[in-house]
Amino acid sequence: MGMIKEFKEFAVRGNLIELAVAFVMGLAFGKVTTAFIDGIIMPIVGKITSGVDFKSMKVVLTQATYDTAGNIITAETAIRYGEFITVIIDFILVAWFMFLLVKFANKFAKKEEKPQE
Repeated sequence: MGMIKEFKEFAVRGNLIELAVAFVMGLAFGKVTTAFIDGIIMPIVGKITSGVDFKSMKVVLTQATYDTAGNIITAETAIRYGEFITVIIDFILVAWFMFLLVKFANKFAKKEEKPQE
């Protein structure tokens, strides 16, 4: 069997299509979760922490330099640990929502598997 024919059978069989749909849904779910975190969770966390904006938290290694006209000569070098904290919170929430989704799906599947008397 030729490789092209084998690939065509693989793609048409549905595995590749299901994988592509799952990938696109995962990206969309990630965007929704990120919007939820940026728009709702982080402002609440910022309020609890007295207005701290996590995304602006950084350790500056070298300051940016400018010429007399105000044009940047060298960019600032910084460790942006606040963005890392935000991404960690994002990951934890996505993992939690996925856990709840799988738990719900498993519970729903078990109800369908019970034999009817």
